[in-house]
Amino acid sequence: MSMKSDKNSMETKHKTGTDLVVNINNTIFRYDDMGNGSVPVIFIHGFPFDKQMWLPQVQYLSKSIRVIAYDIRGFGKSESGAQMPSIGLFAEDLINFMDALEIERAVVCGFSMGGYITLKALNIWPERFEAVILFNTQCMAATAEAKDSYKRQITQILAGNREDFIDDLVSKMFHKDSLVKKKKIIQKVKDIVLSTHHYTITGTLSELANREETCNTLEKIAVPVLILSGENDQVVSPQQSEYLFNNIAQSKWQVINGTGHLSNLEHPEEFNKQILQFVAGLRE
Repeated sequence: MSMKSDKNSMETKHKTGTDLVVNINNTIFRYDDMGNGSVPVIFIHGFPFDKQMWLPQVQYLSKSIRVIAYDIRGFGKSESGAQMPSIGLFAEDLINFMDALEIERAVVCGFSMGGYITLKALNIWPERFEAVILFNTQCMAATAEAKDSYKRQITQILAGNREDFIDDLVSKMFHKDSLVKKKKIIQKVKDIVLSTHHYTITGTLSELANREETCNTLEKIAVPVLILSGENDQVVSPQQSEYLFNNIAQSKWQVINGTGHLSNLEHPEEFNKQILQFVAGLRE
C-alpha cells in the first residue's frame, strides 16, 4: 500500500487554520488543519489532554505534510454532547469527523487513550486507514490494580482534590529530567488538564477502567504501523509497546530516549523526525 505522490493528488482543497469548527451529529468539535497532502496525518490526544499537546507537531510537520489535530468530545473546546464517554463513541467520532472533512483515508496517530480509539476504529473501519502510528499506548484491558487506581482518582476529584490529582498525574507523565528542566511545558500541561470539566475527567476515568482489550485484533491489522514509545514511560511500559510490535505484521518500533509518557513534548525533534520518515516511507 502506498500513498499517492503525483503533483495533482497532493493539491487538496480544504479549509486550513486553527480552532476550526465542525458540527458532527449536533455536537461541535474543534480542530486544527494545517499543511497540504493527499492523505493527512490525524493526531488523537490522550487523557486528559486536548489538541494543544500536538502543537509542536502541527507547527513543524505542516511545512511538509497535511496534519490535523482535534479535541475529543468533552475535551478542549469540543462539546461533550449528551452521550456518556466511551472508546466506542470516540471511535465513531473519528470516522464521522473524517466524513465531515471529506477524508477518505488517513494516517492516524493515537497517543495513549488516543491509541485505544485508533485500534477500536481500525478494527471496525480498516478501509479508512492508510497507516497507523501507535504512540505510548497498548491494547490490554485495565488490570485490577489499574482499576483501583482509576477509582481512587475519581474519588479524589469528587472530593475536591483536583489539583492533587493533576500534580500526581503530571509527575508520572514526564521523564525525571523534564520535571526539572521543562517547567513551562509542565505548567502548560497542568493548565490543559485544569481546564477540562471534572465530569469529563471522571466519566472518562470510569470508561478507561472498564475498557475492552483489543489485543485479539492486532493480527488482523493489514496496514503499516509505527510504534513509538518513551524510554522511561511510567504509564505505558516499553514492554507493552514491544507486545504490539511482536503481534502486528507490518510494524516498526522506535524508542525515544530520555522521555516519559509525553515524548512528543519532551523530545519533539526526534518525534517529528520519526513521523516524517514513516510518512515518507509510505510513498515509496
